[in-house]
Amino acid sequence: MKVALRRRRVELGARSYDVLVGAGVIDDRLGEVVRGRARVALVTQAGVDSLHGARVRDALDRAGVAHETFVMGDGEAAKRLATVEDLCGRFARWGLRRDDAVVALGGGVVGDTAGFAAAVYHRGVAVVQVPTTLLAMVDAAVGGKTAVNLPEGKNLVGAFHQPLAVLADPAVLSTLPAREYRCGLGEVAKYALMGDDFVTANAAALVARDPVTVAEVVHRCVGLKADVVEADETERTGRRAVLNLGHTLAHALETAGGHALAHGEAVAVGLVFAVHLAAALGRVGRDEAERVERMVRALGLPTTAPAGLDADALVTLMRRDKKSGGGLTFVLPGPEGIQRVDDPPAGALAAAFAAVGVGG
Repeated sequence: MKVALRRRRVELGARSYDVLVGAGVIDDRLGEVVRGRARVALVTQAGVDSLHGARVRDALDRAGVAHETFVMGDGEAAKRLATVEDLCGRFARWGLRRDDAVVALGGGVVGDTAGFAAAVYHRGVAVVQVPTTLLAMVDAAVGGKTAVNLPEGKNLVGAFHQPLAVLADPAVLSTLPAREYRCGLGEVAKYALMGDDFVTANAAALVARDPVTVAEVVHRCVGLKADVVEADETERTGRRAVLNLGHTLAHALETAGGHALAHGEAVAVGLVFAVHLAAALGRVGRDEAERVERMVRALGLPTTAPAGLDADALVTLMRRDKKSGGGLTFVLPGPEGIQRVDDPPAGALAAAFAAVGVGG
């Protein structure tokens, strides 16, 4: 069954762009997005290129645009400044100009790294995000946040750089390994807590990768993120902070574990932590915390942290988070929606850590 095209316009004035979700969007729409540009640098990874690179190159050929493929490394270890320097050097040697474009084909690592390289090369060249993972489709590719990691923490060096367009074809998700697909479901669960719960009733179909269900859920998640980005593009008003639900602990878990825990898995644990912290603070009832745990578990995601992690070490990492301001900052559900909560008391933190299996 061919999945019908869904469109969400992200309204940001001169930086507005379309997020297109549906079958064939790479083949049918990429050429028109980059038409008129002399060159396109396709940034991807070897495995992704072998699966999907030919489609991108064919679309660029049909549009009459010169292109070159630039392969970067895999995993979080490749998401670093050295990779950005390497990409920019290769762009320069090939002759990429300010009026040309970069196409980021891959998951969040490619989108973040290639997007940041595009943001700083010639002080900014256009980028098109072509996500190939569920996590990137529902979150990383939309909103213009690009970044790389430092040894001291995740996403500490980056820039806001909105894309020309985001082209998401759910058909490419059929090639994802099971763990990578589940990681995307962690971000889907986050969006389900930001509005109506559209996950619980569709959990089985999502896990089975039903294409119609997946496309509809991606579109719903994109709409929720676009609403927030339109209201707070560069995180100046505080509205965009709601997108960090579950992420304060998640980033600490990733750093503490040397990225052995994948991002979506860490977010899933972070969501359970956040809702239990909210319950300990009296912001939600215990039944809500249990409901979220059930939802996360139904998606095949972890609800507890890996063994051996220390609460004090995680708190230190969370204080270092770029959004913390030096204290402990969370966004938590409550009677008036998701709101920022600073420096919760030690007892509430201990209860939340215990809920995800972390001792003191």
